Amino acid sequence: MKNRFIKNLTNKQPTKDITSDDLKFKIPIITSKRNIEVKIDEKTTFNNKSIPIIAGPNGVESRELIFKVGKLLKKNKIRILRGHAYKPLTFPYRSKQYSETKSQGMDWLDEVKKYLKLLIVTEVTEIKYLQRICNTADILQIGSRNMQNLELLQEVAKTNKPIILKRHFGASLRDMLGAAEHILLEGNEKLILCERGITAPHTHRNTSRFILDIQAIVALKELIKYPVISDPSHASFWAPWVPALTYASISAGANGLIIETHPTPSKSAVDPLQPLNFKQFSVLIKKSRKLAKIYQKKII
Repeated sequence: MKNRFIKNLTNKQPTKDITSDDLKFKIPIITSKRNIEVKIDEKTTFNNKSIPIIAGPNGVESRELIFKVGKLLKKNKIRILRGHAYKPLTFPYRSKQYSETKSQGMDWLDEVKKYLKLLIVTEVTEIKYLQRICNTADILQIGSRNMQNLELLQEVAKTNKPIILKRHFGASLRDMLGAAEHILLEGNEKLILCERGITAPHTHRNTSRFILDIQAIVALKELIKYPVISDPSHASFWAPWVPALTYASISAGANGLIIETHPTPSKSAVDPLQPLNFKQFSVLIKKSRKLAKIYQKKII
């Protein structure tokens, strides 16, 4: 009798693993069997046939930078430009080289969107910036630090714009799906989940902060029918590893990728170790297209 009670009690305890109780009562929408495609425009959809590339610098440092990157994407037939005008950092101190460009940065994104006909991804850090960002962005990104900022998730969901939800580096998949459920409960199904690296006792290199959880891509795709994308740049924090992790993500079934690129990585105002230079980026895209064909998918 005592053993049976202990067993029943154990089954009710919080866990990092996903249980049948979770599937039924806590995350029923995100784990439903409906296959969800997230359409951004007539040419760009996150689904099981195409692999959209989201590329650009970490921060929107200048108008010149964002146009240089935009032209690189056009040259490589990539449609989605990523850049953050509102950029939270791990520590409060900012170098003289970088400060958030905020509304001015959004204006530069407006220009590159208009003249180069690119789609824009940028991060929403606070509700007070949401309306300004919505005027420009085609996809709203929730960064890892805000993954469980529930009020922000709800307000962003109400815009009905496509949303990229990044996994926090200390969060289980159960935590991530719980956050996703908050978005879906608002009626916004344009949801894309992003694996961007987790913390672990060892990160293989003293400058690397995270480990890309390739297994999470496979596990998520077993549980959900929403697009799952990968961010090998943030996960590795080391440009030489980005190509291999990109190819691994494609092979694991990722529905999209976020790749950081900068004309002169060493001069990047934020995280200078992780961006690919323009030549490296172009080679990566060329090889990724060849790999994607093996899986009967298309890099866009």
